[in-house]
Amino acid sequence: MAEYVAFNAQHAIDYIKNLVTKDGYDLFDPDQTLSAYEFGDGNLNLVFRISDEQNNSVILKQALPYARCVGESWPLTLDRARIEAEVLLNHSALSPDYTAKVLHHNPEQALTILEDLGHLQILRRAQINAEQFPLLGQHVAHYLSHTGFYNSDFYLTAQDKKAKVSQFTNPELCQITEDLFFNDILREHERNNYPSELQSTVSKLQNNAALHLAIAKLKAKFLSCPQTLLHGDMHSGSIFVDQNTTKMIDPEFGFFGPVGFDIGSFIGNLLLNYCAQNARINEFVSRRNYHSHLLTCLQESYTLFEQQWLTLIAEQTTDNNLKAAGYGEYFMQQVLQDAIGYCGTELIRRTIGLAHVADIDGIEDEQARLEVQRHTLALGEQLVLNAHTCNSKEAFFSLLISQLN
Repeated sequence: MAEYVAFNAQHAIDYIKNLVTKDGYDLFDPDQTLSAYEFGDGNLNLVFRISDEQNNSVILKQALPYARCVGESWPLTLDRARIEAEVLLNHSALSPDYTAKVLHHNPEQALTILEDLGHLQILRRAQINAEQFPLLGQHVAHYLSHTGFYNSDFYLTAQDKKAKVSQFTNPELCQITEDLFFNDILREHERNNYPSELQSTVSKLQNNAALHLAIAKLKAKFLSCPQTLLHGDMHSGSIFVDQNTTKMIDPEFGFFGPVGFDIGSFIGNLLLNYCAQNARINEFVSRRNYHSHLLTCLQESYTLFEQQWLTLIAEQTTDNNLKAAGYGEYFMQQVLQDAIGYCGTELIRRTIGLAHVADIDGIEDEQARLEVQRHTLALGEQLVLNAHTCNSKEAFFSLLISQLN
């Protein structure tokens, strides 16, 4: 077994050359000269782009044994690279049009080689600039419904499901999610990060007993409800897009958890951008039109996600008990309420927790930024508190509109 080595650009080139010349990987012409540079701007990993003289390229991603954003004082398992590669392979088999393609994986070096999606944009950056993607909701709905259903008890045998739960057990990164989503936002903690002007708002939120109870229920389901293989980090920085294409990347937080978590996280990021645009788009009609686009995307993504799940349940369920009349609708009602709750926690934790979003942090006017942050906290709190009252997507959309106006 080769000893793990954290790569630099030359390591990346040498590794690729070895794959091409010795192992026969069809990544580049063996006679081409390769170049590489490291461009990772994420919190955890090294990311290299390796190119030849004809501008063909691949991405090499390597996990570090610690959180890059903090340093060696925050050690992390290298097994997350295996988790990420295997989630991508699993999801690619079920939703290939919307999943980044894995070309090679080496668990010993905690690295994965992926198709280069550099011709696309990161969704977050594009949405900060108020760019519209009419197919986004449709694509995300397909990805989440199909990867969700075919990894669930509706489709898998009990033995296969339990084997996959074991395969994708991811305790260290799940602990990060548990802390950032559920623990830190309800207490004073050194990881939390928010301006002093928000202290009274944050204190009121953290002293809300009803909110504590609602988040306890959400955390309990996150901890003990392995419904399907989740992406686990379904934010707008993990999605590449153009007008016709959507690709999901970076599922290193993947594990078996509640179906509502990923769709709730995605919707939460749409709402973070919606709130941020109140301070970014000055012209009323332009702002209204972009807000309308975001709400259409949100409604379409959840509506199609629900419809596709119900169709798959009706047509593809292999467990006779789960075919019982009305069970699919009951299940999806629970998913909806979970999704609303996780959406709310995403809004709160991205505002006062460790990991913020550029949609809001990039607002230059301090007072305008504070108003946006107050809005996201209030919206997140109301979604968490009222999730249990939404028995249909229509009720959710009505609740949302009442809080956004």
